[in-house]
Amino acid sequence: MQYPGEKPDKPTLWQIISSVLAAGFGVQSQANRERDFTGGNASHYVIVGIIATVLFILTLLGIVNLVL
Repeated sequence: MQYPGEKPDKPTLWQIISSVLAAGFGVQSQANRERDFTGGNASHYVIVGIIATVLFILTLLGIVNLVL
């Protein structure tokens, strides 16, 4: 719990990953969204998002190559 005027806690790596995955599915709770925008660094979310996108594309390519 935060008190008025208190500096927000920085999200952990796992919280950033879960926020990026939730954004990929299009679902996010209000509390997590507020945590991300008040305590998070945008570059961390962008980097994790790029990594998640590359992994997703590589996974799809691997599945297609297996099927073909």
